[in-house]
This record gives sequence, C-alpha cells and structure tokens, in this order.
Amino acid sequence: MKNNLIFDFSVDKENKRIVVKREFAAGLNLVWDAYTKSDILDQWWGPKPWKARTKELDLRPGGHWIYAMVGPNGEEHWSTNLFKTVNVHKNFTRIDSFSDANGNLIKDLPQSQWEVNFSSINENTLVECHIIFEELAQLETLVKMGFKEGFSQGMKQLDELLPSLK
Repeated sequence: MKNNLIFDFSVDKENKRIVVKREFAAGLNLVWDAYTKSDILDQWWGPKPWKARTKELDLRPGGHWIYAMVGPNGEEHWSTNLFKTVNVHKNFTRIDSFSDANGNLIKDLPQSQWEVNFSSINENTLVECHIIFEELAQLETLVKMGFKEGFSQGMKQLDELLPSLK
C-alpha cells in the first residue's frame, strides 16, 4: 500500500475557489460509495467529535442531500446539497448551502458549487473537489469557519474507515 497519498488543498481567491485533491488507498467504486451513500457518509463526513446525520439523500440530477452536523452536546447545524449532475463512478456537481432541518436555505451563510471528480490511480482513487463561490467573501467566511481543518479531518476519518468497508 502506498503511504504517501496525494493531498493538496489550495485556495484560489482570484477565481473564488478552493481545490482539494485527495488520494485514497481504495478502489474507485468503494470511494464513490463513501461519497454517495448515506450509511457510509454518516461515518466519516465532518470533523470529530461532530457526526453527520443524513435526513435524506437522493443522488440524481435534481435530487438532494439534507444532513445535520451534530455536535458533542447535541447541537445541530444543517446543510442542503442540490445535485445538478451525476455521472456514476465519475463525477457529480452539487450546490452546497447551509439550511434548516427542512432544507430551507440560510441566505446569509456561504453557498458554493462543488464539482467532485473521481479517477483511478492503480488500485487507489483520486478525488478532486473544486468548490466554487459566487463571492470572495463567501470563500473567506468558509475558510475562517475552519473548513480546511474540518474537511481534512473528515478525509482522515475516511482513510481509517475504508479498510473496514473492503
């Protein structure tokens, strides 16, 4: 198994985007499932000690993923993702927004478009996320909220989870 897996996190303020490239020591089908099936997503999405709890996941163009990040004291922060495109085992795009438990958007919090691509590297899988913002202030707010640290922790949890899913 390769120990030096690709991990690149860059913030491109000029183009209002964050790009994350992350390699996982698992096959493409398994990594795809980890990003698109709620029973697996809920095991790794987000930073410890927070846990994701999916309310609904409908992976198709026009479908959505509504989930809560649940804190150690039971506090909930909800998000809604509207899927624009889905090409199984290849990529998907979605609009990511903060919301209430019913999926109603919270307009004064950042919203972004995620373009998530999956590709094989021998037995491993590379996931490349382009997170695009309409306004630079939205990108900067998300960075200040600790997005890099939280997303990195979640991907580390996925690293630890993948061997048990094979």
